[in-house]
Amino acid sequence: MHEKFLSPYKPEQTEGRIYELWEKSGFFDPDKLPDAEKREPFTIVMPPPNANGNLHAGHALFITLEDIMTRYKRMAGYRALWIPGADHAGFETQVVYEKKLEKEGRSRFGMDPKELYKEIYDFTIANKANMEMQVRTLGASCDWNREKFTLDPDVVSEVQNTFVKMYQDGLVYRGKRTINWCSKHQTSLSDVETESVEEKAKFYYFNYGPFEIATARPETKFGDKYVVMHPEDERYMKWKHGDKITVEWINGPIEATILKDAVIDKDFGTGVMTITPWHSQIDFELAKKYDLDLEQIIDWRGKLLPIAQEFEGMKIAEARDKIVEKLQTKGLVTKIDENYMHIVKRCYKCNTMIEPQVKDQWFVKMKPLGDMALASVDKGEIRFIPDNFEKIFRYWMENTMDWNISRQIVWGIPIPAWLCATCDTHMALAGDTAPTCLSCNKPMEKDNDTFDTWFSSGQWPLIVTGYPDGKDYPRYYPTDVMETGHDLIFKWVPRMVIFGLYLGKKAPFHTVYLHGLVNDAQGKKMSKSKGNVVNPLDLTQKYGTDALRMGLIIGNTPGSDLALREDKIKAYKLFANKLWNITRFVLSSFGEEAARIDNAALTPKDIEILKELEVITKDVTKDMDGFRFYMAGEKIYHYVWNTFADKILEENKERLYGDDIPEKYGAQAMLMLLLERSLILLHPFMPFVTEEIWQSLPDRKELLIVAQWPHEGT
Repeated sequence: MHEKFLSPYKPEQTEGRIYELWEKSGFFDPDKLPDAEKREPFTIVMPPPNANGNLHAGHALFITLEDIMTRYKRMAGYRALWIPGADHAGFETQVVYEKKLEKEGRSRFGMDPKELYKEIYDFTIANKANMEMQVRTLGASCDWNREKFTLDPDVVSEVQNTFVKMYQDGLVYRGKRTINWCSKHQTSLSDVETESVEEKAKFYYFNYGPFEIATARPETKFGDKYVVMHPEDERYMKWKHGDKITVEWINGPIEATILKDAVIDKDFGTGVMTITPWHSQIDFELAKKYDLDLEQIIDWRGKLLPIAQEFEGMKIAEARDKIVEKLQTKGLVTKIDENYMHIVKRCYKCNTMIEPQVKDQWFVKMKPLGDMALASVDKGEIRFIPDNFEKIFRYWMENTMDWNISRQIVWGIPIPAWLCATCDTHMALAGDTAPTCLSCNKPMEKDNDTFDTWFSSGQWPLIVTGYPDGKDYPRYYPTDVMETGHDLIFKWVPRMVIFGLYLGKKAPFHTVYLHGLVNDAQGKKMSKSKGNVVNPLDLTQKYGTDALRMGLIIGNTPGSDLALREDKIKAYKLFANKLWNITRFVLSSFGEEAARIDNAALTPKDIEILKELEVITKDVTKDMDGFRFYMAGEKIYHYVWNTFADKILEENKERLYGDDIPEKYGAQAMLMLLLERSLILLHPFMPFVTEEIWQSLPDRKELLIVAQWPHEGT
């Protein structure tokens, strides 16, 4: 028996060495697996972690789940490929770096864009290397030779080519529309990058000439010179569409125009509203419909413009009460509701209130792409685990809004577009050579905007498998499973589906497996401000990676949030040691003689025990095939601890140490077979300790990572 089994299992002395053994074997590369050409491909694409910091508990969960899938399929005879990657994470990374600049007393505003880009690039590459080390620490058996970074030159080129193709196909356009503007970070955001928060605010009622209007945002009302009411509202029948009235307003009398439009809910409030076309999507649509004036009230930094006169240069929070005070002195305030609840859009990274602004941006036409995605789901090409998320996916594809893909930041993939300052013409064209405007024959200027990160990461399954003409593309695309967080069901998943169908003509995966959030021990969302963030690598150092993996999986149903408790991780550290002790007991029963399995010595009782394990194996295999990993892991755990260790070992001690040699050989053979099978079944969940034990068993000529998963007859 190996002397190492005389002391408790020490993961800190094992895991690095075992991972190096796996990497050197080459088996992370599916093309180097035994009989690779005879194997059916199985492909998973890693959701690329943002290369801007350490991994968090959510990363540990998805890495564990995807590694379980990959190891299981590899052992089950598939050509299992798990492609790793890293995301430059555009806006998110720039926000992280801006915080670093703030601590240093610097700001990105005023910096040379090329200098800023280089600084963020160096920062990201350093974090990327650290992140990849951490992914290895968690046991990920992905093919590092195929790793991709979203800023790799070939990735950038392909993403830009997609933009040009979509432009040529009429799926991308440039237009002046209302966008979500973050005044702190000075960039537009898509709808999925904003958070809608219910907040209490004051709701103001004003006299506007003969009408009463209401608003939560008096600071936008300086330019209001249009009054809208429903054409069938009997209260206002004496007013005709286009009528002009003069009203006393914030900074004096103004001429207002009456608009009659069914967009107004005549049963809400007074049934009358004024509109601010520049700072409201609904108002902007009305302005387009009736060709109304557009006037900006609030600038790009969230301050009032000269139209506000004495309030010019004030921030909204500072100006709001002062504006209301002035209206009160004029007798124009009728009442103020102090407890008005409404939905406010905020930047998802800095919590700044989003200001609707009108800006020329690049948009993707989502309706035709959303219809393609719905048709694919209708045909059963994509299934969701849990299946209730299909409804959420359908909702977002049935209610699409055109997607703003322009970002006013330096960190990202440049949009390959050119603009003419003379005649406002634009074109999509890759390359750095300035084209001549086809309309006015003047040189065009390069668009300085970068892509929304989702535009590149949405093409991820295509790009990492080598679309359009790489050698891996025909074999490994479409991929099999997209495993990711349930919060990405309306962000990332739809974009991958639409790009896969648009470019690859096939859904990029047939199964979407969605995990929940990993919360703290009390079930609360982890955040730095709360001080309850759990670093998964702290837990692996304390209890071992296998223990963390088991703690993340068992009891964790798909789509449900998980409370990460340290005592649970500690319990699985004890389980790893239990497995270690089982091995010591089985090997010690052989004494000085070489361990051997004499199947001829098995008794009818031994065979019955082995058949019981076959039943459990079939049950576990069904769970694995059905993506019920939480159930499979728990069943193996209970078998090893409660049945193998507590019952079978205890019942066979007398046979092992008695004088009946045939009985001894039978017990040895049976226990060794149980140990081998237990290690195989546990390996996807607890790869390190199982591989370490496997290498210590007699006559091991292969790694456990490529041992055959048991099927009928084996």
